[in-house]
Amino acid sequence: MDDLEHLIEQKVMELLGDPDSGLDVRQEFKEKLNRHLKSRDSRISHQEVERLLG
Repeated sequence: MDDLEHLIEQKVMELLGDPDSGLDVRQEFKEKLNRHLKSRDSRISHQEVERLLG
């Protein structure tokens, strides 16, 4: 079933395209993202994600 869902998603993207294509990322967002990525406090492990999301 996952293969079928993936195939459908790929076909829809092929037909409709990326709705965010051509849009610019605001500088404020880039700075916030960089701060977040540099902060070790805001990261959780893969195992923690699995535990939280099951």
